[in-house]
Amino acid sequence: MQPVLNIEDVKRVEVGLTRAGVSVSELMHRAGCAVAQEVLELGAKKVVVFCGMGNNGGDGWVCAEALLSRGVDVQVVTPIDPDQLSGDLARQVAQSAVRAGVPALEGPSREEVLEALDEADTIVDCMLGTGFHGTVRTPFDIWIECVNSSDARVVAVDVPSGLSAQSGLAEGPCVIADMTVTMISLKPGLLADAGRDACGVIVVAPLAEQTERLVVEADPVAWRTDLADYLDVVCEPTAAQDKFSRGSVLVVGGSSRFPGAPIMAARAAARAGAGYVTLAVPNTIVPLVQSHLLEIPVVGLPCDVEGVLTAEAAEKVVALAEHNSATLIGPGMRVAGGPVACVNALLRSEAPLVVDADGLNCLARLTENNITEFPELTRREAPLVLTPHRRELGRLVGRADNPPVSLEEQLECARDVVWTDGGSGIVVVAKASATACVGVDQAVMPKPGPAALATAGSGDVLAGMMASYLAQAHGEVSDLPLLCALVCEAHGYAGTLAAEAFGTRGVMAGDLIDRIGLAADVIEEHAFVPEGAGEQA
Repeated sequence: MQPVLNIEDVKRVEVGLTRAGVSVSELMHRAGCAVAQEVLELGAKKVVVFCGMGNNGGDGWVCAEALLSRGVDVQVVTPIDPDQLSGDLARQVAQSAVRAGVPALEGPSREEVLEALDEADTIVDCMLGTGFHGTVRTPFDIWIECVNSSDARVVAVDVPSGLSAQSGLAEGPCVIADMTVTMISLKPGLLADAGRDACGVIVVAPLAEQTERLVVEADPVAWRTDLADYLDVVCEPTAAQDKFSRGSVLVVGGSSRFPGAPIMAARAAARAGAGYVTLAVPNTIVPLVQSHLLEIPVVGLPCDVEGVLTAEAAEKVVALAEHNSATLIGPGMRVAGGPVACVNALLRSEAPLVVDADGLNCLARLTENNITEFPELTRREAPLVLTPHRRELGRLVGRADNPPVSLEEQLECARDVVWTDGGSGIVVVAKASATACVGVDQAVMPKPGPAALATAGSGDVLAGMMASYLAQAHGEVSDLPLLCALVCEAHGYAGTLAAEAFGTRGVMAGDLIDRIGLAADVIEEHAFVPEGAGEQA
């Protein structure tokens, strides 16, 4: 897995490297040369390097000098005379590059910038570094617009200028890069929100042999998965199976207003490999639900005239859960006294449990919109997986009016939940443009799926898959955050397959369901046989 560090933690690693004998000057030279190497591998012939006035700009001057030494036609665009740079190190490397023959375009107009870019095949963005936040100021806002209007490929250094490397948000113009060469480790802002569009391919340059140790010691805020990491939670394929050995899932949910959500969740649980799936819904919608399901038995539960579960359903739900390997509650259930009673009863049961959608909203009501004040409610022996999107997560932790808006805040809120519980059997799957599966010991980030997943019902499909994988493990999960990440990755790849069939805007949640099995096979096959393993052998 690849570590993800907050910006402040990256700074501590840099301090650790200097204490280990790698000077700040050496780090800058290694960073600039690492970028130059990536640019050379792209086959660049004519390069324009945009440099800011800090250390990020210093990386650019080093890169430019290295490219010139390899025969590349290179030019630096700088806001001021290199001799006027205030930072000693940035000024020294800029002066060195100028002495080596690197031409500099100082304080250019928009027209001069566009002229410089006219024949360039590659742009290196070193304007604003990881310390940037807020709004981009002149001249960099003008330069960013020029860069984005160019046909040249763009390589960003550490972070695309205008993007917050911590939050992944951009308040104004932001460089859209084809590649981002980031130093030391991944940062949260590169992986979520605007960062997903802005960064392109991300390359991590560690800069020193001591980096890996220091990064781990810095306690990464999250870990980004590689397919091979899933070997710990993927079972070896075997033909010695029957429907009972593959686990059974109970899905509880639905209402007269939302009958489709539990149907999709139940079908997804079956497609994800559960040997047996049962769907429990309000009595009033049983005939409708049965008409959509041939393979899945449907059980009716007590409900009111509006087709919402009543408190009398709670006892029956718990009894059903006792006979299944895992239970999912929430899809389409509505928020009322009856559904709240069902959620409360299941939390107090011994059933491995996934809580999604209105199940989470019922949990928020049960805990007065502050789950951290009720640790005894979620502290249980059996696994518990909560799957909130940002607004649902906000309701759970007392932030209904200001839900998390970034991966950074998602992680903070999810950790508030799991650390309050304190047990190893709880995971919060915090869903957004980048999803984090947060446990007590670590947060695991699967590769994100395509934008095609941003459609109603997609979360119901994920919840059904989550319950299915939990059921197939029969409650014996060595690494619950990693298992949840595997499910998210399979869900994401199902979205990719659906987008290939229906287009990025044409995918509906039901389209994901029929591709779950294919997606899971591909993910697991690549986990067992990593890409390139044949050549290495």
